[in-house]
Amino acid sequence: MAGETSQNGAAARRLDPAEIGKDLGVTALLGLGIFGSTIAFKTETATGGLTLVLRFEMAAYVIAAVVIGRLLLWLTVWRKPHGQEQTFASGVLKKRAAEWFAPLGKVAVPAMLLFAIVFPFLPTTDRYLLDLGILILTYIMLGWGLNIVVGLAGLLDLGYVAFYAVGAYSYALLAQYFGLSFWICLPLAGILAAFWGVILGFPVLRLRGDYLAIVTLAFGEIIRVVLLNWYQFTGGPDGISGIPRPSFFGLEFKRGEGHFADFFGLDYSSLHRIIFLYFLILILALITNFVTIRLRRLPIGRAWEALREDEIACRSLGLNTTSVKLTAFATGAMFAGFAGSFFATRQGFISPESFTFIESALILAIVVLGGMGSQIGVVIASVAMIGGFEVFREAEQYRMLIFGLAMVIIMIWRPRGLIATREPSIFLKQRKAVSADMVAQGEGH
Repeated sequence: MAGETSQNGAAARRLDPAEIGKDLGVTALLGLGIFGSTIAFKTETATGGLTLVLRFEMAAYVIAAVVIGRLLLWLTVWRKPHGQEQTFASGVLKKRAAEWFAPLGKVAVPAMLLFAIVFPFLPTTDRYLLDLGILILTYIMLGWGLNIVVGLAGLLDLGYVAFYAVGAYSYALLAQYFGLSFWICLPLAGILAAFWGVILGFPVLRLRGDYLAIVTLAFGEIIRVVLLNWYQFTGGPDGISGIPRPSFFGLEFKRGEGHFADFFGLDYSSLHRIIFLYFLILILALITNFVTIRLRRLPIGRAWEALREDEIACRSLGLNTTSVKLTAFATGAMFAGFAGSFFATRQGFISPESFTFIESALILAIVVLGGMGSQIGVVIASVAMIGGFEVFREAEQYRMLIFGLAMVIIMIWRPRGLIATREPSIFLKQRKAVSADMVAQGEGH
């Protein structure tokens, strides 16, 4: 028996050169079709028009790297047997990894929060890093808002950027036409975005899966097209400029007497307004996180999770799936409206070009990459993706290629996201104890 087991294990590790050669040949052809058209040819602006630059050598290097990577997969990962021993070993490794990282997770959240608070005052922090931090926090807030719809309620939303646009335009139009301050427009923008979330929720009550994704995608495009063509109201492609900036309890961030720097006896610096905006979006993001965590512990949060797991079972238990879906859409849209109003006041200018489908795809990628339903996962994914975009900015056209490859690798390695597990919203400790006592009594009899 032992000899047969060893022979089966050896057979599982045996590689077929013909099969590998065929696979590598197909990989090379696919690489030639993809990279031969995207990397080998490049247009550059020159006198009299565009010139075509040929880069066959660079394309050959990329194709060779892909083929070598495929060969390494054959020699390492795919040659391993998929028997019981491998499953047991992987389970043990995952269990030990969870035991090692459990104490680290309890320390990581306070450490990250402390770093976010002291980040603007570090000696190495300049204007560029502050702007990058504001951008990352904005996407963290958007990711947490979309996490309610996708991660908790299980509703695939591809038009989330529409609520982001509603919040931005609500603040810009209210501030310009009615002269309202940022602190009054902020809740109004969230309420209006939540109202549009309910409007989206009604038509999709009977839809799920791919059909729901198509309708939400269409809704996002409808909002963008309306903003683009309603020139008299939204400014059309010209956008809205001169959006008022927020003040610190009536103190403007300007040079002179009676303003922020003079009131606190500080030397005037343009960084004061940037630091204020940084802490403003940090507070808004923390409020989003706090409200989401609290809602998850309430009956509505458990109803969202029940809807995500099985809508039919959720309805059979007596839950009103209509109200559950509408509250998920409205709550997620409200936080997008808050983020949109902040985006408008930070930029001072908005246009429909800022609210395209790629923004919805990026926010959804953050939620899926971080782990649907995981709050800390959204933070890690936002830092990795938004910060990574800036790190690879010098790579020009290779930036999207690098990030596409990285996301494919991560989705293969962690198909459920970086943080695939989280604690349940409710624990049934007492019921478990009663069941254990009943089993013990039954065994005694």
